[in-house]
Amino acid sequence: MAHPKRKISKTRRDKRRTHYKLSEKAIATCPTTDTPHLFHHAYVVDGDLYHKGKLAIKNYTANAQ
Repeated sequence: MAHPKRKISKTRRDKRRTHYKLSEKAIATCPTTDTPHLFHHAYVVDGDLYHKGKLAIKNYTANAQ
């Protein structure tokens, strides 16, 4: 196993980790229902499932598994 020759200081370690950040997810607005949703995801509005602004499944209920 490889072992470090010298101890990495906390400052040096933290400088390396500065780029590990979460980015905001892009949110789209449906042209049909005007509801916000994630891009490339289906979404439920008033019990109906929509995808790309079109009605995919009417009276949609999620299957619990």
